[in-house]
Amino acid sequence: MLEVLLAGWLGKPLWMWLAFLGIVISLLALDLGVFHRTNREIGVRESLLLSAFYITLGLLFGGFVWWTLGPESGLNYLTGFALEKALAMDNVFVIAMIFGFFAVPRVYQHRVLFWGILGVIVLRAIMIGFGAAVIAQFSWVLYVFAAFLIATGIKMLVFSDKDYDIARNPVLRFMRRHFNVTDEHHGEHFFVRKPHPSTGRPARFMTPLFLALVLIEIADVVFAVDSVPAIFAITTDPFIVYTSNIFAILGLRALYFALAAMVHRFHYLKYALALVLIFIGTKIFLADALGLDKIPALVSLGVTFGLLGGGVAWSLWKTRNEPAKLDAH
Repeated sequence: MLEVLLAGWLGKPLWMWLAFLGIVISLLALDLGVFHRTNREIGVRESLLLSAFYITLGLLFGGFVWWTLGPESGLNYLTGFALEKALAMDNVFVIAMIFGFFAVPRVYQHRVLFWGILGVIVLRAIMIGFGAAVIAQFSWVLYVFAAFLIATGIKMLVFSDKDYDIARNPVLRFMRRHFNVTDEHHGEHFFVRKPHPSTGRPARFMTPLFLALVLIEIADVVFAVDSVPAIFAITTDPFIVYTSNIFAILGLRALYFALAAMVHRFHYLKYALALVLIFIGTKIFLADALGLDKIPALVSLGVTFGLLGGGVAWSLWKTRNEPAKLDAH
């Protein structure tokens, strides 16, 4: 048994992966079985406390990475964790718009986000596993990722104020054309059976709650297209890539309820995120130009924290007198 636990899997001993998965499963069970056994609204105070809990846990795991794998791995984990948390801010804004579009009552929003997180854990595992396999075979793909990040950062700088039109989402339009969909909510249910208006026979209908879940999952895939290449540009270690991603995302539910009503206060963070993506992409080419194996992890962490911290501070100062623009229902 000990030999199995010490056996390598994706570059790390199997026990490290099992320990991480055990923590994640325990947190999800604690969330669903203890904290939120019944559907209820989550207040800002509870949301902030839960956010602090998840951030602390993520940082403690970073300390574990530092202790077991060394300072460079620890710094890479913290850089990825900070980047994912910042990218989650944009995700919070999109989630709030989706909930607003479908008029999802606050009492059911946690249910949607919980199942959304489960989907994220699986989708990120698939994307990161695929990315790690490709990079292991073709190292030049990192330069493609780097160029993509630079292009994405420039696009974010130019089009950061462009609105996300949910009604024109092609997946939503496809589902409404090809499936039975109700316009009204049916409590906490994703699906309901009711008479079909054409035949009068009982049929299964999707509710707006399920449509919101689907669009949130799609939004995460879109965000992952940016975040996964970004963290691979920081480190190619699948363990650090995946754990920093998941620990940052696990607290997204709590972060949402704390920030949904004040996302407008972080408007200028998008520009900082754009600069971070450009920096992360550029540093791969810069390392080659300077004849370095890679830019030191401490430099990457310092620049990332500096840009994100500056973006948060500037946003809070510039919007200090602005009223809330978004009601998260």
